[in-house]
Amino acid sequence: MSEKLPEGYVILLHTSLTRPVLLGGVPREFAILNATLGAAIAFGLQQPLIGVPLWAIAQGAAAWAAAQDPWFLETWPRHLSKPSYLES
Repeated sequence: MSEKLPEGYVILLHTSLTRPVLLGGVPREFAILNATLGAAIAFGLQQPLIGVPLWAIAQGAAAWAAAQDPWFLETWPRHLSKPSYLES
């Protein structure tokens, strides 16, 4: 089962090219969206008692999920779209 690979077939790959970009412990796209939504509620609607806790809870939940699986934003919608084969 040990196959000979052609010369130059194997290359070194830096891990930064294979991991998602995290901002504040969460994927960059979610962090920007979450901060924008929290700021819009806190400053735009002038409801900081709603906007700031909403931002903090969403950021904390996303940071926990990203610690479990850094690609959770890509895998979660795919998981929800698949039918459940085992009855609960």
